[in-house]
Amino acid sequence: MDAYSISEAGPVRRPASGSELVVPVGRFVASTRAEGPGDRTAVWVQGCAIRCPGCFNPQLWSFRGGEPVAPADLVRRILDTGTDGLTLLGGEPFDHAAALSEVAAEVRRAGLSVMTFTGYTRDGLRRATDSGRKDVAALLAETDLLVAGPFLADRIDTHRPWVGSTNQEFVLLTDRFPGMLDGLPETTDRVEITVDAAGRVAVNGWAELDALDELFAAAQLRRAGRR
Repeated sequence: MDAYSISEAGPVRRPASGSELVVPVGRFVASTRAEGPGDRTAVWVQGCAIRCPGCFNPQLWSFRGGEPVAPADLVRRILDTGTDGLTLLGGEPFDHAAALSEVAAEVRRAGLSVMTFTGYTRDGLRRATDSGRKDVAALLAETDLLVAGPFLADRIDTHRPWVGSTNQEFVLLTDRFPGMLDGLPETTDRVEITVDAAGRVAVNGWAELDALDELFAAAQLRRAGRR
């Protein structure tokens, strides 16, 4: 991908014609405070056409894999968590906009907020909607807080929460989070690490590689202490 494509994030990928409306779930975290404001459920989709160099989740680039989940089934799973909101990540949510717009609409109808991360720029999404992309428009309409822009590895953001690089833009699309952008907390605590009963280590949030190495070392010590 050339520099122009990275900065503009290219045109929004069109879904395959005739494809069944499912969400390819690459990862599901029932409750997290590292992926947006408050206690949230986070869903990572499998598949991304942007593929930013240095991406934190390159295993989610391929459109093959993931668990295919019908929107209604995913909504039930999200609502069963009892959290305050849903965060959509990837992969690239707008490469799966039709199915995710249905999910977002239902969880918002149930009173939850929706935060969507995208590697596409706000202008790129606008051009997509102007060209008739109803699926993109639908997901935007069901998003309360948008984080837009590709990850740029040479512009690491060490001050704002939840984002990886300084070019990425917070966009309030509804009045769900009034005044939030006037006082975003400066934080470097953007990672959660968990070790389950079987000793499997899971990480979500965002961190530089050195910080991740330290976290994994601590997790391995914790795992060893359980034996």
